[in-house]
Amino acid sequence: MAPPEPERGLKSVVWQTTVFDDCKKEDEWKIMLLDEFTTKLLASCCKMTDLLAEGITVVENIYKTREPVRQMKALYFISPTSKSVDCLLRDFPSKSESKYKAAYIYFTDFCPDSLFNKIKSSCSKSIRRCKEINISFIPHESRVYTLDVPDAFYYCYSPDPSNAHGKDAVMEAMAEQIVTVCASLDENPGVRYKSKPLDNASKLAQLVEKKLENYYKTDEKSLIKGKTHSQLIIIDRGFDPVSTVLHELTFQAMAYDLLPIENDTYKYKTDGKEKEAILEEDDDLWVRIRHRHIAVVLEEIPKLMKEISSTKKATEGKPSLSALAQLMKKMPHFRKQITKQVVHLNIAEDCMNKFKSNIEKLCKTEQDLALGTDAEGQKVKDSMRVLLPVLLGKNHDNYDKIRAILLYIFSNNGTTEENLDRLIQNVKIEDESDMIRNWSYLGVPIVPPSPQGKPSRKDRSAEETFQLSRWTPYIKDILEDAIDNRLDSKEWPYCSQCPAVWNGSGAISARQKPRTNYLEDRKNGSTLIVFVIGGITYSEMRCAYEVSQAHKSCGVIIGSTHILTPRKLLDDIKMLNKSKDKVSIIKDE
Repeated sequence: MAPPEPERGLKSVVWQTTVFDDCKKEDEWKIMLLDEFTTKLLASCCKMTDLLAEGITVVENIYKTREPVRQMKALYFISPTSKSVDCLLRDFPSKSESKYKAAYIYFTDFCPDSLFNKIKSSCSKSIRRCKEINISFIPHESRVYTLDVPDAFYYCYSPDPSNAHGKDAVMEAMAEQIVTVCASLDENPGVRYKSKPLDNASKLAQLVEKKLENYYKTDEKSLIKGKTHSQLIIIDRGFDPVSTVLHELTFQAMAYDLLPIENDTYKYKTDGKEKEAILEEDDDLWVRIRHRHIAVVLEEIPKLMKEISSTKKATEGKPSLSALAQLMKKMPHFRKQITKQVVHLNIAEDCMNKFKSNIEKLCKTEQDLALGTDAEGQKVKDSMRVLLPVLLGKNHDNYDKIRAILLYIFSNNGTTEENLDRLIQNVKIEDESDMIRNWSYLGVPIVPPSPQGKPSRKDRSAEETFQLSRWTPYIKDILEDAIDNRLDSKEWPYCSQCPAVWNGSGAISARQKPRTNYLEDRKNGSTLIVFVIGGITYSEMRCAYEVSQAHKSCGVIIGSTHILTPRKLLDDIKMLNKSKDKVSIIKDE
C-alpha cells in the first residue's frame, strides 16, 4: 500500500493498521461485514475505492438479514461483543449451511476468552483467520479522535449512587479504548492527569497505565516496550467550563454551534435546489479555512471565487451565488472547485445572518465576562451590569441567556443561592435551571462561591486577535506548558513512580540516562496525547493544530468521549440528576 499522506495524520495511521493484507489474494473478491462501531470507524478513514483496492467488493451490516453468497469469502471487522459474535455464528450454523465460503475475523480490540471459545466450539472449521487489531476509537480528524461514547458523560458525572457499577464498566471500557489509541501510534506514554477537583481523571489514568503495561507485555512480539518519548494527559471536563459555552467565531466552531449540522452534513440551497455537503478533511478548502476567524473566511472565499472567475473572464466584481451557479454550467472543469467554495460561502453567510441578528451583542458580553476585562484591557468592575442587557434582550433564546448566566457565575467562581434564584426567576428559566445547577457535579463552583482562586492564565494580551475573540481555551495553556515541561507535578502527577524521560523541550532528567535512540526519537518527533472525559469543543480541537504548528518537534493528538456543542452539552448537564435506566455504553459481556 502507498505510504500515508502526512496531512491525513491519525486517519492514515488507522487505515494502515486496518488494511487486511493477510487475507488478500489477487483476483479474489470478498464481502465485508461491519457492526455499528466499525462502520463509523471505516467511514472516518477510507472510501469505497480504498476497500476495492483491498479486494472488498460488497460491504454489509452484520446485524441485517443477508442472502448467502457461498462462493465468496467474508471478512468480519467487528467489535468483540456478544451481539456481533452471535451474528457471526448465525452465518455459519454448519458447514453445509454456511452463508459464505470462509470467514476472516478482525476484532477492534481484545476478545474475551468466553467469546473466543464460543467461536472456536461453533464454527472453527470455517475460520481462516482470527485477529485483534487494537483500534477501538474513531479518527475524527487528522489530530482528533473520539471513543464514540457520549453516554459516558452521564455515568462519569451523575451523582446517582446506583450508577456506580455502570461507571466502573464505562471507565474500564474507556481505558481499553485509550490503550488502542496509544498502540496505534506505537506509543507507551507517561500517563499523567489533572489531580483536582474530581477523581475521575486519576482513576482513569491508573486504569490506562495498568492496561498499557499489560498490553506491551503481551503484544505480538512478546517484548516489553519501555516508555516512549510521549505523554498522555487525562483531564476531567470541568477543567475549563468557559470554552464549552462561549460563542466561538472561528469558522468550524461557529458553524457547528449556530447551524443545524448533523453527522458533519450541512444542508443548503443553491440554484433553487436543496443540496447536502459533508464537511470532511478530503475537502482541502475546508481544512484550510476551518480554524480561521469568520471575518477572514468572508474575505478569503470571494477572493478564491474571483480568481477562478477571472480565469475565464466569466464575472466581474464581487461574485454572487447565482452568478457562480451560471459559471459552473459554463465551466465543467472548475465545477468541483467552485462547488466547495459555494458550500463554504453558504455556511459563512448562514453564520453571519445568525451573528448579525443576535449573536454579535452577546459576544462582547461573553468575552468581557470570560476574561474579566473589556476590549481595552480595563477590568470589569460590575459583572452583573455587563450581564443584564443580555437577560433583558428579547432576541436571545433561553440557551443563550443560560450561557451568559453561566459565564457570569464562572467569572465570579460561583454565586450565592439567593442571587442564583433571583436570576432564574427573572429570566423565567425554572424548567432549565438544572442546566446551571448541575455544573457542580463536574467540580465547577456554582453555589456557594468557591474561596479558591481560579487557575492563573498565560498573558496573551500581546497576541493579535479580534475584539470579539479574545478568549483562549485553557487547553492551549496546558498543551504549551506540557511541551515546555512547565506543568506543576503536584497538580499534574504521573501515575508511574518514574515519570517518562521525555518532555517537549528536549530536556532529560539528571536521574535517568538518555536512551541510545533518544536523538532519533526527537528527530522523528514526540507525541502529546490528550484525553478529556466528557467531550471536547471545536475550539479545543483547533488548539491542538495551532500548538502542533508552533512546536514542530511535538505533535498533539487530542480526543475525548465525544465532540460537543454548547447546546448538546447543556442538554446533557440538565440530565445528570435524572435517572437513566438503559444506556448503550456498557459493553455486553
